[in-house]
Amino acid sequence: MLSSTPRILALATVLWTLPAAFRPEIGAAATRPNVVIIFTDDQGSIDAGCYGADDLETPGIDRLAARGVRFTQFYAASAVCSPSRAGLLTGRHPVRAGVPSNATSRQGEAAGLPSEEITIAETMKAAGYATAHIGKWHLGYVPEKMPNAQGFDFSFGHMGGCIDNYSHFFYWNGPNRHDLWRNGREVHRAGHFFPDLMVEQAAEFIEAHREQPFFMYFAMNTPHYPYQGDAAWLERYADLPYPRNLYNAFVSTLDARIARLLDVLDQLQIAENTIVVFQSDHGHSVEDRAHRGGGNNGPYRGNKFTLFEGGIRVPAMIAWTGHLPAGEVRDQMAHSCDWLPTIADLCQVPLLDRAIDGQSIAEVIRSDVASPHETLHWQIGVGGKAQWAVRRGDWKLIGNANPPADGPELTGEDRKLFLSNLDQDVSEAKNLIGDHREIAAELQTLHTQWEQSLDRP
Repeated sequence: MLSSTPRILALATVLWTLPAAFRPEIGAAATRPNVVIIFTDDQGSIDAGCYGADDLETPGIDRLAARGVRFTQFYAASAVCSPSRAGLLTGRHPVRAGVPSNATSRQGEAAGLPSEEITIAETMKAAGYATAHIGKWHLGYVPEKMPNAQGFDFSFGHMGGCIDNYSHFFYWNGPNRHDLWRNGREVHRAGHFFPDLMVEQAAEFIEAHREQPFFMYFAMNTPHYPYQGDAAWLERYADLPYPRNLYNAFVSTLDARIARLLDVLDQLQIAENTIVVFQSDHGHSVEDRAHRGGGNNGPYRGNKFTLFEGGIRVPAMIAWTGHLPAGEVRDQMAHSCDWLPTIADLCQVPLLDRAIDGQSIAEVIRSDVASPHETLHWQIGVGGKAQWAVRRGDWKLIGNANPPADGPELTGEDRKLFLSNLDQDVSEAKNLIGDHREIAAELQTLHTQWEQSLDRP
């Protein structure tokens, strides 16, 4: 297994050549807060009690919301798994970070997050943090692109897109193969429920590093298919219609593991010195393997793989007991590339790569000021057929739209360009381009200029 240590040392050298005002004081790392990012997989836009789901129990997520600040206009970096993860970890638009679409789940194939990209783990490690990846990776299946080569001291989880949670075999199509790894070496824990293994490994890492600052990327593989909820939750939701009953059971199952992780922080008495971030990677799935649905996107149209609101507007929150507001809601526009600069801001850690797209939202969190974003961009894939979107203020334009599973059927013209005003119609039910062609042209120009500015690998 390749190590990222030489690259970390080089980055640390850069850090200490920065002006003194941007360098941490010697010994300051010991007093910095810990950071845990909880990243769920295919969780619908309002699939938590604190987001208004009235048929779903999520006391763990709700507990986190009560402790912190919850966002209502928070966006994933992409509507697809690998790009969304790349955006979170690098603070860069996925297409700029070299991951415009899903990375391969085949062992030995080199697609994934380019080695030259600088992750939040590398940033935190250079500042003295112990770093851990636990859960789903889906950003590369060769040693130089696996977690230990991307800034993580410790890694436990699966490298591909999904697994059966008991056998830990890749869950897609044949030939099936085992996919469970610890620090680049295959391990076997057949029969053990993977979300339980995640909490077990997380607790061990936290206990071992409780006396020093640590950064943990807790990348849950749930509620991504296969739906394998706890028996008690399956019974609890037995009267709900299919497939909502199966999906809800799996969401409550993941929520119970989030609660256990929060319990670990409480029991070790380090919760007040730990920043906890929560976000879903994108909207819910309507794939055949996901029983063609089950998630709830509330008033938003769309789902995973689409750039309508239901594909990219996600539940997200941050808590830091005693340091950030508790039980508050923010309606400002933000997105997952913002977490890297925000965490660096809150932890007083210098950014090693200034060429990022995210903006710190620390002041939005603290004092409810305006969003640093007037415009946001998305793109899935590359080339003339790439699906893209741009939002400026309340206006949003989607190009080469992937048809969502809900709402009116898209005509050919609607798929080419779809304009909506989210203040007037958050459900994006009608294409407004016929009445506002000048606005559509302005947004399309913004997208073209943005795409031309990308220094992508």
